[in-house]
Amino acid sequence: MNVLREKLHRFILIFSLLLIMTIIVFIFSLNTGVVRIAPLDVFKTLIGMGTDRDQLVLVDFRLPRMVLSLLIGAGLATAGAILQGVAKNDLADPGILGINTGAGFAVILFIYFFQGSMNSISTLGIFLLPLFGLVGAVTAALMIYLLAWKKGIDPVRLILVGIGVNAAFGAAIIIFQLKMNPQDFMQAAVWLSGDIWGANWKMVSVLTPLILLLLPFAIYKGHILNQLNLGEQVAAGLGLKVEKERRLLLLISVGLAGFSVAAGGGIAFLGMVAPHIARRLIGPRHQLLLPLTALLGSFLVLLADTLGKNLLAPTQIPVGIIVAVFSAPYFIYLLMKAK
Repeated sequence: MNVLREKLHRFILIFSLLLIMTIIVFIFSLNTGVVRIAPLDVFKTLIGMGTDRDQLVLVDFRLPRMVLSLLIGAGLATAGAILQGVAKNDLADPGILGINTGAGFAVILFIYFFQGSMNSISTLGIFLLPLFGLVGAVTAALMIYLLAWKKGIDPVRLILVGIGVNAAFGAAIIIFQLKMNPQDFMQAAVWLSGDIWGANWKMVSVLTPLILLLLPFAIYKGHILNQLNLGEQVAAGLGLKVEKERRLLLLISVGLAGFSVAAGGGIAFLGMVAPHIARRLIGPRHQLLLPLTALLGSFLVLLADTLGKNLLAPTQIPVGIIVAVFSAPYFIYLLMKAK
């Protein structure tokens, strides 16, 4: 009982510190960018007393992008944590397994066949993009699940099949990219590297309820992940319907990844690194691990977006590249450590 209380106190402390850090980065990001706005002018604009220019920059361009960063980070990080719990594999990640690429392929198909241009996403298109992202992610996950299944799910086999599916969808994406006009080709390439696009309040209004619906449900299912980590036979002995719960958890993970990719492109490694850091901070108990992972993912994507728009301003570096630069060495470390 004392151990549990200590864990809870530790969680509250770490979560509070991370939340404060996220708020600091959020405030800093409001002030910086191609157009720098003084803190006092930011405050005036947020209470409706700013200039038209500041209103346009902050409310119409900067704020929706930052809100999307928080949502996408939470979605991808939590999706990775669920995959690692279900697959019992430290290297499981929506990007590595091909789920992100499947979602990206579906979005590219939608743009190619129905929109015609990445610059002219219609209002209806904004509402349909997450749906196509979900369909693509589910398709990829279903392929991986069926191909990896052999009297159960072997973690190594799952990773290898995921890498193969990832490569197949990646090749299909390139084929359709080559059929686009040069401008759309470049935009698609940047978006697929992990760029937050379509950053407007319409996209925020679509993505917010989807992510905020799945996140609490994932946290609610944390105790199921704890039981699955004990092993299938032990979990079944505890009365758990293993396959049913595993499929439901995979669907939650795929939904979070698909919706996030529709707005943020293929941000690789985040779904692997964020759960690992959170696990080192708070331990493997998923009721605490999942909310901390979600907040950590939000913090990392917001920080990456802030760095990306300031390091080489006025040129903006895609979020996915910043995340990959910091995450790739950790991935290599995990790969070398894995038995």
